[in-house]
Amino acid sequence: MEEKRRQILEAAVRVFAHKGFHTSRVGDIAEEAGVAHGLLYHYFDSKDQLLETVFHENWSVLLDRIRAVEQTDEPAAEQLRHVALIILRTWKHQPDVVRVVVREIARSPEIQQQIGELVGPVDTIKRIIERGQLEGEFRSDIDAEFAAAIFYGGIDALLTGWVLGTRPDDPASVAEAERTVGEVLVAAFAPAGAPTA
Repeated sequence: MEEKRRQILEAAVRVFAHKGFHTSRVGDIAEEAGVAHGLLYHYFDSKDQLLETVFHENWSVLLDRIRAVEQTDEPAAEQLRHVALIILRTWKHQPDVVRVVVREIARSPEIQQQIGELVGPVDTIKRIIERGQLEGEFRSDIDAEFAAAIFYGGIDALLTGWVLGTRPDDPASVAEAERTVGEVLVAAFAPAGAPTA
């Protein structure tokens, strides 16, 4: 039973990613999943519920992974590097999920209902920055909340560029983006006179 539900969700991700949520039909998803139209309704009430489930299940996994980084004893800069890698590497491992989140969820009018979940990574990044400031690893003259929003916003802009095709997404470009994010954050947050390499 759980396997069928998962099969339908994975099919929904593929259909939404390639056809768009608004132009997709429930029948397209059932066909992609290889299940009867009626069976889909046994698991999900509507196409909207499918989209919400795709978002909640994938986003909660991402948030759990990011929060797990915060619990490590690594220096704050290393934690931020790992957070950046986790988010950026979703493009390598789950490009269709990223397409759906960027195109359909992050830009949808119902955003107000999910705003708490969408800012989850920013809250974690802010706490990491604040810890780095308290421990003298990061400069203390920057606002941690603004810094977290800028850090996450930069990563989001990279993902959006890959989704929209305005930025090269070949493996070398993705690897370069990962390296650059790490270097830029060290330079931006490091106290004056601290080594940045």
